[in-house]
Amino acid sequence: MGKHTPQIEKVGEILDQSLKRLELAGQLSDYGVWPIWNDTVGPTIARNAQPEKIRNGTLFVKVSSPIWMQQLHYMKDTIADKLNQELGREAVKNIFFFVGKVEAESVGEQTAEPASSPAPNPEMKLDDATLAEIKDPEVRRVLRRLFAAHSRRPKK
Repeated sequence: MGKHTPQIEKVGEILDQSLKRLELAGQLSDYGVWPIWNDTVGPTIARNAQPEKIRNGTLFVKVSSPIWMQQLHYMKDTIADKLNQELGREAVKNIFFFVGKVEAESVGEQTAEPASSPAPNPEMKLDDATLAEIKDPEVRRVLRRLFAAHSRRPKK
């Protein structure tokens, strides 16, 4: 009788096969949003908005205040397109924003404004230095337009 030698398989290969069998590989790859979020949206947005979870193509993003929620709502298609472009596939089909405490230690020294803080002055302006922190020119352009429109709104 010949010797029977057990086949040694790499753990990664076994894990890959198991994920495919359980159809979890696609769900796990959706979480590729986390490592690219800060670079894709830039430090200003990243300090005020962070992804929390992704379910069925909807990315749930926690924002630091209702003002940020409103501003980012207008930018959600652009943000989703940029994330999908970086990922190389359509993982983010929709973005849902909600207000909460944003943990931004990994983004920089500045912290996000607490959700309970008063709303910013309606006269606030977005200066070029702040906009320069946003790497993506399309996101920067959209944010500039949103703040310009906000400043033109009638004062209450």
